[in-house]
Amino acid sequence: MLDKKIYQEASQKRKEMKERVSTDPFLLDLHVYPETGWLNDPNGLCYYEGLYHLYFQYSPLDAKRGDIIWGHVSSPDFLTYKSEEPFIFTDSPLDKDGAYSGSAFIKDGKINFFYTGNVKYEGDYDYIIAGRDHNTIKIISDGYDYDTKILVMDHDDYPADMTRHIRDPKIYEKDGAYYMFLGARAFSNKGMVLIFKSQDLTKFTYHMRVETPYDFGYMWECPDYFEIDGQGILICCPQGLESGEYRFQNIYQAGYFPLDIDLKNKTYKLGDFVELDYGFDFYAPQTFEDPAKRRILIGWMGMPDADYTNPIGYDWQHALTIPRVLTYENGKVYQRPIEEYQRLRDRKISLEKGTAYDGKVFEAVVKNMRGDFAVNIREDVTLTYENGVLILDMGTSSYGRKLRKIKIDHIEKLQIFSDKSSLEIFINGGEKVMTTRVYSDKYVFSTNDFDFKIYPLRPLIFQ
Repeated sequence: MLDKKIYQEASQKRKEMKERVSTDPFLLDLHVYPETGWLNDPNGLCYYEGLYHLYFQYSPLDAKRGDIIWGHVSSPDFLTYKSEEPFIFTDSPLDKDGAYSGSAFIKDGKINFFYTGNVKYEGDYDYIIAGRDHNTIKIISDGYDYDTKILVMDHDDYPADMTRHIRDPKIYEKDGAYYMFLGARAFSNKGMVLIFKSQDLTKFTYHMRVETPYDFGYMWECPDYFEIDGQGILICCPQGLESGEYRFQNIYQAGYFPLDIDLKNKTYKLGDFVELDYGFDFYAPQTFEDPAKRRILIGWMGMPDADYTNPIGYDWQHALTIPRVLTYENGKVYQRPIEEYQRLRDRKISLEKGTAYDGKVFEAVVKNMRGDFAVNIREDVTLTYENGVLILDMGTSSYGRKLRKIKIDHIEKLQIFSDKSSLEIFINGGEKVMTTRVYSDKYVFSTNDFDFKIYPLRPLIFQ
């Protein structure tokens, strides 16, 4: 348990940790990262009263992941951020072992937050079938404070064939009703999404479930349903898929199903699952719509239970991805870096093939590409394309990351964002994406195959 009193009493420890964080040569310039400690899933993403609010899973006193609460930053423009006080502490019997992931839904001038309160009981339990509660909790707030935590549902309200793993609520409104999507694991070790219905955003009853007619993982985390360009999309994170050479290469996956669903008649049709990111460090994405009607996605630039790691000698770990705008084109979801990041461009450098650039924080762009190629992104990190396969090959600076591959018929455009310890690679205007952390001492960017436009980027401002 980490309540506000414990957090405040640790002010000296947090001050010392923050000082160490500020000295890290790999501290990120283009991403939201924790002031101290550990960060994972983005939560409660919304735009409210002139500000973007980004919440996230947060362990401020332990970079290896300790007690989980909700951290909070706000921004008017995705370029200047204010570090707010933590939002949700684990100060209730409903969430004493973790304020787990959730979302925000704005109604009648207030933000309705829904999240999972984790409770673990002492004893000889597997914490799957028994020994755990995943409570669905609601908070009504202005984004900064709240009065009470409302228990919306506990395990008795979930279907009888479910394990104790039901979490990560997301709200979708349709025809005057509110539908809550929850990730779930059945006793049969089958992952799925449960849907509950409400007329008042407080009392929810079980409505239906969405699952595949075939085995597709034992748990679906972090569900998110929305419609974009006329197509319904269900994002989720299946756990337990068998890895292959070109797909499902991470221990857990993050992707989407095209979903045509009739919520009134409880019928649906799922399309094929598509991964959202083919790199090493992308999980638990969440989306929201901003005032310009853009569907914006932000993911966790990390991966749970991976066999690779990050250096944590400076008392922080993990970050959020660059915000991405989603569109649906030619039967696919495209992800493009948010346009606001173009305002970070300092100048343009024309990098001719055969020459090198040694900057750390930059955007590299090439269009009208043809044929095979090789790009050195760091001294020991290469991106190669040959015989229809794109390969990200990581060296010793990767802390255990090795190869990631994508089968792709042709590549016409690359857009690469390089930060001090991360890479985000957008292929064919966001048709495919690869995200990874990397910790190189030598920054060398070059290719012998074509010219690049290089834009050195100014850092985000954190207040």
